[in-house]
Amino acid sequence: MNKLEVPAKFDRAARGYDFLVGLNPGYHQALRLSARALGLRPGMRVLDLGCGTGASTAALVAAAPGVEIVAVDASAGMIARAREKRWPATVRFVHSRAEDVDEGEFDVVFAAYLVRNLPEPDATLTRIKALLRPGGTLVLHEYSVRDSLTSTALWTLLCGFIVPAGWLVTGDRSLYTYLWRSVMDFDGATALRDRLRRNGFVGVRSAPLPGLQLGVVHTFRGHVPEQEQR
Repeated sequence: MNKLEVPAKFDRAARGYDFLVGLNPGYHQALRLSARALGLRPGMRVLDLGCGTGASTAALVAAAPGVEIVAVDASAGMIARAREKRWPATVRFVHSRAEDVDEGEFDVVFAAYLVRNLPEPDATLTRIKALLRPGGTLVLHEYSVRDSLTSTALWTLLCGFIVPAGWLVTGDRSLYTYLWRSVMDFDGATALRDRLRRNGFVGVRSAPLPGLQLGVVHTFRGHVPEQEQR
């Protein structure tokens, strides 16, 4: 399975996705912690990239009720599942690849579990930067284990439960085997911070999130320069 196949795989997994993430008691709490790192204020316009069935969108709504949120995902099945839920009038869902988003400028971009799945992460990060206003903020909520043998071992241990559970619920083992391998192959935290800087973000920093997946899931934050030329 390659990254170009990921949206179609999630189309088929969408119905069981909420049940699976619900088995992880810290999943939604971790998303809320990352959403708070955006420093949202009334009147801001937020892009939620890779929104899936709306878990990251719900974290944004909880962090700042009333902000305008455009939630985007490349999987039609995940977007359809998200739209079935009740949302404030300030939330809108769009079926699109991250690379193709054309929804104007944003004050902040939130991307949960996205960059690791992108066929061309650098090109997409450059596109994300262009969607942000000068001084705008990007927060990534992402798995990153390669800097730590302990975190790598913990991730493999967790996948001993995740892979068979995903297979049982969705009937598709390949998606969850891909999940394990994609995290193992992805940037360590240092490399991902460097990737953000290389693509024009400043003030880049990251922190591991607490809980069961300590050292596995991190919040990454960066900004577009205040004097960015358009």
